[in-house]
Amino acid sequence: MFHVSDTVIYDSVFDKGESPLKECRNIELYTTLFRWKYPLWYCHNIKLKDCTLFDMARAGIWYTDDIHIEDTVIEAPKNLRRSRGIVLQNVSFPNAAETLWNCDDVKMTQVYARGDYFAFNTNNITADHLTLVGNYSFDGSRNVTIRDSKLLSKDAFWNTENVTVTDSFISGEYLGWNARNLTLINCTIESLQGMCYIDNLVMKNCKLINTTLAFEYSTVEAEICSSVDSVLNPSQGMIKAQSIGSLIIQKDLIDPGKTRIVCDDIHETTDEIVW
Repeated sequence: MFHVSDTVIYDSVFDKGESPLKECRNIELYTTLFRWKYPLWYCHNIKLKDCTLFDMARAGIWYTDDIHIEDTVIEAPKNLRRSRGIVLQNVSFPNAAETLWNCDDVKMTQVYARGDYFAFNTNNITADHLTLVGNYSFDGSRNVTIRDSKLLSKDAFWNTENVTVTDSFISGEYLGWNARNLTLINCTIESLQGMCYIDNLVMKNCKLINTTLAFEYSTVEAEICSSVDSVLNPSQGMIKAQSIGSLIIQKDLIDPGKTRIVCDDIHETTDEIVW
């Protein structure tokens, strides 16, 4: 079916055989199964509903623009590369390793993804009710908005720019390193050495649970409505918290006068790091 256009496909199975729908245009697929590699490459204006991409349909959707995927399971890894105009609605990625790379203009609603390196270098993302289990997510992405989501992800949002996360739960070590313009609103966060090396970190009404050695070398405006286990060497800005277990300031590394700490309950102030 190479180069097919203006076609509706339903109740079908694409079994062994590579690239069955390469360079297709204006295709709708309903209740269709893909069992082999590279099913949708170099396509345009594609709709999938109630479909399944099995494990061997890996690298399944690359170089494809304007694709709407709904009520679908994509079991195969390394899907959605160098594509743009992507809508994902009620889609499950049980093996999302290296999925959604180098894409642009992505809208996700009720998406479940499990796998490392999700959304690498992908820009202009909006996600509502995303559940992500996998490390190193969103590395290098720009212009990302995430709402009402749960992210279990070590090293999430590294090297990102213009990311806003609201009303969400995030658990993972080393959150947000080397990011620029990271905003977290009404979030609950658990992180070891989270929110470090960030240029312009904004936190509003956030809870930090089991979070240690936070904010190292970050410029930060943080309103924390909980305690913080430990804060380490913030570069500049303001940190407001209900209590701080250990405030670690090493004057030979940072200028403490550049950061205002608003907290009536600081258990200890020290220049020694306890790992």
